[in-house]
Amino acid sequence: MNKQTAISAAGITLLSASVLLLGSMTLSAQNSKAKRPNILVILSDDIGYSDIGCYGSEINTPNLDRLGNQGIRFTQFYNTARCSPSRASLLTGVYPHQAEMGHLSSNNFPEPGYRDDLNRNAVTMAELFHQAGYSTYMTGKWHLAKEMTATGDQSNWPRQRGFDRFFGTLNGSGSFYDPGTLTSNNTFVAPGKNFYYTDAISDTTVKFIRQHPKGKPFFCYVAYTAAHWPLHAPEKEVAKYKGKYDIGWDSLRAIRFKKLQKLGIIGSNCVLSERSVEVPAWKDEPMKAWQLRRMEVYAAMIDVMDQGIGRIISVLEERGELENTAIFYMQDNGGCAEPQGSEKPEVPPTAEQLVLKPTSYDVVNLNKKPPYTREGRFVRSGRGVMAGPAEAWMAYGPEWANVSNTPYRSYKQYTHEGGIATPLIVHWPAGIRSKGTINLQLSHLMDILPTCIDLAGIAYPKTYEGKTIIPVEGKSLVPAFAGKNFERELMFWEHSGNRAIRKGAWKLVSRVAAQMKFNAGESTWELYNLENDPSETTNLAQKFPGKVKEMAELWETEALRTKAKPWPWNK
Repeated sequence: MNKQTAISAAGITLLSASVLLLGSMTLSAQNSKAKRPNILVILSDDIGYSDIGCYGSEINTPNLDRLGNQGIRFTQFYNTARCSPSRASLLTGVYPHQAEMGHLSSNNFPEPGYRDDLNRNAVTMAELFHQAGYSTYMTGKWHLAKEMTATGDQSNWPRQRGFDRFFGTLNGSGSFYDPGTLTSNNTFVAPGKNFYYTDAISDTTVKFIRQHPKGKPFFCYVAYTAAHWPLHAPEKEVAKYKGKYDIGWDSLRAIRFKKLQKLGIIGSNCVLSERSVEVPAWKDEPMKAWQLRRMEVYAAMIDVMDQGIGRIISVLEERGELENTAIFYMQDNGGCAEPQGSEKPEVPPTAEQLVLKPTSYDVVNLNKKPPYTREGRFVRSGRGVMAGPAEAWMAYGPEWANVSNTPYRSYKQYTHEGGIATPLIVHWPAGIRSKGTINLQLSHLMDILPTCIDLAGIAYPKTYEGKTIIPVEGKSLVPAFAGKNFERELMFWEHSGNRAIRKGAWKLVSRVAAQMKFNAGESTWELYNLENDPSETTNLAQKFPGKVKEMAELWETEALRTKAKPWPWNK
């Protein structure tokens, strides 16, 4: 760990001194001394490092800003580069391959780290909190079970992995107006009139908290799909951002970079990485109106999510629970450059397609991209289709993802900083005394489980329901609440052959040419010193070949230990 760590020096009022010692006392003994905190974990989807206000954005996020300004903002917090792996790591406290979620729940391979169906040797936070007497609730995106049919195996659905109540989706993406696999507990349901998924997640969370019995602690996991494609948002919300992005992506990146520096999120040693090679200069973009509309809708999606977080905060205040609720906000990966048809010219619909065709899925839409909306309008995608309504299927592409990940390089799926570095906000009025502090220590999604059970005085088990449990990999962040170090130095990544390892300030990273077409000679290691060069602009591999060899060998050791190898990609 470098010497920068603790500009955060956040103090903590100990509800019970023993709460800070993982598993140091029995739950019943801790109960007799202090009220256990509620735990609220919020995860957003495909949002970049600089996309919320207190991390440099122009997007209106007053509620997240409030949490950040009254809590702790971590600046070197990491995810695992993709949806399913990040969710697995968050909920189990181990590397995703150890939980057998090395790729996506929709892709299943025979290799142990890539079976992509959350295994039973990894215990979830919900299972631990449920066993400890907490009520456990979940709303939003699951994406951890390979079986997603009403008649199939439901053993890896949320209710069967520790949650008392669940409302959300099982798959990874879908329409915000008619999401695929919309589920209440274990039953598929259809959306109601004027349905918008982000609001439904927020409002159901409010309902669960409002109905929660007083005097009993709860663990609540809120997994938004905002702002994952498709770009869908109510028109009145999009209108708020009309004209906001007319300056274009080049100017906007520069403005965000300066704000990040002013906020103290990045230091003077950080430089703004160059515009991605696949992105033209804004002055050379031929379809500015279409591009602007994409970013306006994306911003509105985050705005609506923040409004919902505000409603959740309000119900906690109404019930007198905000003071003793530890809230964690984070993101599953960096901004997403996946095209979703946006790089191909729009194909004009045929006359037949323009005729309204009421859908046949009366109960639930099981399609990620249905051919028609529930109202019968043809769903369109391609360069030129204006984002926002249900009949548009659009992503915001590398152009705006490059802005989202300011000041970093690359995107979701990749292990450069743009794909794996995202915010972490921790807010807990009863436990964090200093307000608005910034913490520079290395931290990771897998640290959230040990942190949360540490606060609740729950011991991590060696066995659960007759299964031997993988030792926890994450570290409790609770010492950081008191301005102390938590002894984190080494981190490891692999996704689709994209690789990285960080040890102290040094990071070794490699990006493959094509997803799932990896071979050993296809990519070259890059070496960066992130203490001097946080945005990975100066590759030191040729200057320090010994360090490359040392860290590459360490990566190989970790890959075998955590089941990231053998790879399934070459078969």
